Amino acid sequence: MKYLLIVLLFCLCVGVGYFFSLKYLKRKRFWGALINLADKLSLEINFSRERLKVLFSSFDLNNKKYLLGIDEGFVDFLDKKCELTAENIFKNAQVLKPEEKDFVLMFLKTLGRSDVENQTKEIQNFCIRFGEIKAQCDAEQKKYGSLSIKLGVVAGLFIAIILF
Repeated sequence: MKYLLIVLLFCLCVGVGYFFSLKYLKRKRFWGALINLADKLSLEINFSRERLKVLFSSFDLNNKKYLLGIDEGFVDFLDKKCELTAENIFKNAQVLKPEEKDFVLMFLKTLGRSDVENQTKEIQNFCIRFGEIKAQCDAEQKKYGSLSIKLGVVAGLFIAIILF
């Protein structure tokens, strides 16, 4: 019984460490998916000239799940169901910092506001900045994500040694 308790506490500590590392993984995946969305918008605006609602709705489902619902919020704005505010767009995006939310909101506000050539240039400029933020998120995920898992393992071993 004692060994079972030790194993359960060890697994709990590792699970808590993994839970804390998920924040960094979600941020990394969000910025990667946003870069993919911006690239798709840039290409589609130039060639197919589809409406934004159609482009957002037809975005790849694998990447769409990592956008934390901002695409759905923007489509709701396009349908005139809500306003384009941070509260409406970032309901499920608690992993983003406030300045990152403002930057993404500024990106969404610029969509569809100018002609095709200027719109493409603006999207590509945002893509460059998104890439910089994603590089920071990659570094944070490597540094803090693995650190939290390692701390969970160490805490689990410490508890196991104390109880043994």
